[in-house]
Amino acid sequence: MKFMLMIIDDEVAQSRMSAAEQEQMFKTVRAIEQELQAKKLLVDSRALRPSAEAATVRIENGAPIVTEGPFAETKEVLGGYFLIECASKDEAIRWAARFPAVGSSSVEVRPIWEMSS
Repeated sequence: MKFMLMIIDDEVAQSRMSAAEQEQMFKTVRAIEQELQAKKLLVDSRALRPSAEAATVRIENGAPIVTEGPFAETKEVLGGYFLIECASKDEAIRWAARFPAVGSSSVEVRPIWEMSS
């Protein structure tokens, strides 16, 4: 079963980290990624650029409205994801619990709805 581990970052707290603290955080995440790869559980993973570089598209009266930046003012944003394949939700949660927390960061674990073709 596939699960999306969505890394919900606290960009404000991350910006206050020292270079050494940031490097340690990234080192931990890279180690988790390498372990997932070694166990053949990793399907894909990506880090996202800062939310200030985002654009949000909404539809109003049938027309797209584009706003630069994130949808809402919040300190928690989607910072990246890991798509993994494991036996159960409990196993996916155990992997999510290994990610380092910064400020109010979290990891949302969501099963993938497999679509038939």
